[in-house]
Amino acid sequence: MRNVSRLAGKVAVVTGGSRGIGLATAEALVSHGVHVLVCGRSESALVDAKNHLNRLTNDAGPVGRVEVTRAELRDAGQAERAVTLAVEQFGGLDILINNAGVGHFKEVADLSVEDWQEVIETNLSGIFYCCRAAIPALRRRGGGWIINISSLAGSHPFAGGAVYCASKAGVNAFSEALMQELRHDDIRVSCVAPGSVGTAFGDGHRHAKAPWKLAATDVAQVVVDLLEHERRSLPSRVEIRPSRPRK
Repeated sequence: MRNVSRLAGKVAVVTGGSRGIGLATAEALVSHGVHVLVCGRSESALVDAKNHLNRLTNDAGPVGRVEVTRAELRDAGQAERAVTLAVEQFGGLDILINNAGVGHFKEVADLSVEDWQEVIETNLSGIFYCCRAAIPALRRRGGGWIINISSLAGSHPFAGGAVYCASKAGVNAFSEALMQELRHDDIRVSCVAPGSVGTAFGDGHRHAKAPWKLAATDVAQVVVDLLEHERRSLPSRVEIRPSRPRK
C-alpha cells in the first residue's frame, strides 16, 4: 500500500477531459485524491467520463470527487463559468490543466477561414481565457499549478499542419511568458509537449493508435509527476516522445 498522495484534497479543472489525454489525466488526478471538474463539449462524452471516474477505487486512500460541465472554451464567459463552478463545488482551485484542443491537418491552400479560427481560438485563445479566469482563484489559495498541454508540433512544424503547429507554438510562448509572470505568486506554470499519441484526436488518421506511439496515460503520468514536485522546483517545459518511433 502506497502512502496517500500529497495531492489529496486539491482541486483541479481539466479541460477537454472527457476523452483521450484529458480523461487519462482526470483519472490519474482522481486516483490521487484530487477533486476534479471536467470540461468538454460533448454532453454524452461528459456523462460517460463522469460514470467512469466515479467507478474508480483506490486502496491507498479516498479518491477525489468528480463534477462535469459542458463548456465551449472559445467563449471567455464559458471558461470563466467553468472555473467559478469548480470553486463553488469544491471550495477553491489549486490546479488548472489546459488540455482542450482541436486539429485540422490540411495544406494552407485547403484550410478554410473557419478551420483556422476553430483551431487558434480553441487551442490558444481558450487557454488564455481559462488562465485569466483561474489566476485570481489560484492566488487566493496561495499558489498552485497551471499545466498547458502543447505538442512537439509547436517546435517541429510539418507540412499539412500549419494551423495546428502555429497554435501550439503560441501555447509554448504564452506558457513561457505566463510562467515568468506568476512564479513569484507561487503559481507554477509548465508546458507539456507530447509527440505522437495514439488517440482519436483530429481529422484523419494522424493520431490513430499504434503500438509505437505514446498512450494517453503516459502524458497523464508526466502531469502527475510535475504536480508532485517540491514547491521549490519548477520544470517549466517537458517534452515526451515515443522511445522507439516508426522508422
